[in-house]
Amino acid sequence: MIKLKKWIVLAITLVLFYYIFIVNIFVTLSVIVSLYVAFRFYKVYARNKLNKLSGSKSLFRESELGHFIALVAKVAKADGRVSELEAQLIGMMFDDISKIFIEKEKTRSILKEIFNEEKERDDDTNEVAQSFSKLLGRSRLKRRQYIEFLIQLAFVDNGLTSDEDKVLRDIATALNIAPSEYDTIIHKFENMVKSQTQTMSLEEACKMLGVNASDDMNSIKKTYRKLVREYHPDILESQDKDEAYIEEATAKMQELNQAYQIIKEAKK
Repeated sequence: MIKLKKWIVLAITLVLFYYIFIVNIFVTLSVIVSLYVAFRFYKVYARNKLNKLSGSKSLFRESELGHFIALVAKVAKADGRVSELEAQLIGMMFDDISKIFIEKEKTRSILKEIFNEEKERDDDTNEVAQSFSKLLGRSRLKRRQYIEFLIQLAFVDNGLTSDEDKVLRDIATALNIAPSEYDTIIHKFENMVKSQTQTMSLEEACKMLGVNASDDMNSIKKTYRKLVREYHPDILESQDKDEAYIEEATAKMQELNQAYQIIKEAKK
């Protein structure tokens, strides 16, 4: 009788062991495989849908990315001109976006056309921003990331002008970003700028760029642009990172720009 009980207990234990460790493993693996396959199908679908945009400028213009490029143009031209550093960063942004498309050069050309057309218009900023807001749905994170990127663009050369601030506030309002939240973001960028305003010596500037004071200006400019390309914020990558990403990138951009300007002045 005791042996029978032992065999029954052993049998039940083996059944439980089989169910817990074998059946559940197969079930779990099946779920994981199914999710992976679904994810791969979604990525293929999303990529195909995205690549259709490069077939038409009007189609691209109506997309989320097209609206964002239009707003970049409004902010960049808000103070009357697109600075050298702004133009460089915008060019690199075009490269970052284009690399996810099959027809990279065609996509870049479309992005450039949209930017050039939109920077000449200053009467439709609110309309573009409201349309952009609808495309973003309810995502608070994406709204904040996009407005931070636009603020970063305004701050990256020599701080925020009143004209840039006005355009940015209009965009923030359309994106349902409260004035208090916008002010908090601006203050963070302003404090960051203040911490970078200490004057560098020529020696420190050269060290920052990794150049020598005796190097010719063309060589220094090439190094400067290489560093800007390395440290610039990528709008697509920023969507997978925390808020500090754009702030840190902006701080680095300002340091590089300050160093470059000091060396350029010394070379005159």
